[in-house]
Amino acid sequence: MRAIQISAVDRLEILPVPDPIPAAGEAIVAIRAAALNHRDVWIKTGEYAGLKWPCIPGSDGAGVVIAVGEGADPTWIGREVVINPSLDWGDNEHAQGGKFSILGLPRHGTLAEQVSVPVAQLSPKPAHLSWEEAAALPLAGLTAWRAVSSRGQLKGGERMLITGVGGGVAVFALQFAVPHGAEVWVTSSSTEKIARAVELGAKGGANYTTADWAKGLKEAVGGFDLIVDSAGGQGFESLFELTTPGGRIVSYGATRGNPPVLPMRKIFWRQISLLGTTMGSPADWWAMTSYVTQYRLKPIVSEVLPFDRAGDAFDLMQRGGQFGKIVVRVA
Repeated sequence: MRAIQISAVDRLEILPVPDPIPAAGEAIVAIRAAALNHRDVWIKTGEYAGLKWPCIPGSDGAGVVIAVGEGADPTWIGREVVINPSLDWGDNEHAQGGKFSILGLPRHGTLAEQVSVPVAQLSPKPAHLSWEEAAALPLAGLTAWRAVSSRGQLKGGERMLITGVGGGVAVFALQFAVPHGAEVWVTSSSTEKIARAVELGAKGGANYTTADWAKGLKEAVGGFDLIVDSAGGQGFESLFELTTPGGRIVSYGATRGNPPVLPMRKIFWRQISLLGTTMGSPADWWAMTSYVTQYRLKPIVSEVLPFDRAGDAFDLMQRGGQFGKIVVRVA
């Protein structure tokens, strides 16, 4: 089969590699479409923990089961599926266990014509989604669902802020929150992305590159019950000013690094909860896919590129110009 292989820092190639063989309890999925995440770019640039060369990246994928290993249910063969990339979560619903990993490193991922995964990671592809839309769902959708629902405990009627809209997780968070009955606001460095978010149901937004953006947003809105953030870094302190007393801030990333300071007095005096989250449990996965099916939500696909242009897909992700997910059509 052909696969996208990273063999060294910034060395990405499309190469013929041996077809995967299913171990006991596993299935081989012929990938129809795969989607990129920032972790794929960080693996390529050598900025991700636990790097192992060579590797086939890719956490997101959808396709057709073509074979199963010993002990696996053979009725999966021929079925259209989407893959849950959250591996070995463990028994604790509150946090992942020590064996937890994400598909695409160290285990070979979905940016290939075939991938082998445990059958427990398979779900039927939602019938209303195209291959490209289904491939866009897994990692970002699961991360957003846990941030908004399991950790953030969003309730109907609450006011919510999503920072950095345009990225896959942030867009999913918006799509999940709106049917929930929340009043959703966003931030971005792009007025165009804010406008796109409003089209998807956001009430409005603020450009965080402008001076005193947080002050202006607080004067206009009054504060937020829930804030979902992926950036951290400089400016993270502003979120505590925007949080209502007793409110929650959920962090699922630190693309801008660690914040220089945490305003401890504001945190304890205003009884603000600061919550971390990563990916999601099997229960989160089934809740998320059921919600997508119930509300017939469609992931926002920013770009679709053919397999032979996978390098261009990585370049686009690095530039950060997308709104939604970047998808590679494999077959």
